Amino acid sequence: MKVSYHGHSVVQVKTDKQTILIDPFISGNEACDLDAGTVEADVILLTHGHNDHVGDTVDIANRNDALVVAPFELANYLGTKGLTIHPMHIGGGHEFDFGHVKFTQAFHGSSYTEEDGSTIYTGMPGGILLTIDGKTIYHVGDTGLFSDLKLIGELNDIDVAFVPIGDNFTMGPEDALIATEWIKAKMIVPVHYNTFPVIEQDAGAFARKVKTGEGRAMSIGEELEL
Repeated sequence: MKVSYHGHSVVQVKTDKQTILIDPFISGNEACDLDAGTVEADVILLTHGHNDHVGDTVDIANRNDALVVAPFELANYLGTKGLTIHPMHIGGGHEFDFGHVKFTQAFHGSSYTEEDGSTIYTGMPGGILLTIDGKTIYHVGDTGLFSDLKLIGELNDIDVAFVPIGDNFTMGPEDALIATEWIKAKMIVPVHYNTFPVIEQDAGAFARKVKTGEGRAMSIGEELEL
């Protein structure tokens, strides 16, 4: 299984059989190296409904006939766009043909802004525990620091965790370092930084401070083998 990072919170997981995209914010994301018009995806996983996470989901899913797995209200909203959906909710898990997905809580907001400026409520935000062939990836999603991250770390053997560090909208580096101690992942990858001026951070400096697990500031397009 190959896991790659593509700027902001975009993560791609490739197995022998399928390609999974998490939070595919590609168009409008200058840091992203993917092409929304050609990227392949069998499955799209979404942490919450903000536009910088839903991103190009509708176009990618339509072009690839991809399954979209998302929190209940967000999934149902995307279902009105003609997408194939699987709604889930916080604390719920499901075994798919590509692996097991479980949603964790995240302390953030979740709404989608339409082109006409109207806002759609998209339910609770979440994090995603994705387990494939005995390997677990934790996409923490957009969140502030919360103590149940310690419980999540105790209950799951996490191989790699994607943790937001941008501050302002999510945890900053100081809180994210505490989160890494609680999550106890073998590898910690910082995400959700440098996309906008207000969330500029030094990911390398953060990664060097990680004490629980290996901190790794992945470059855009860099790939891990799990």
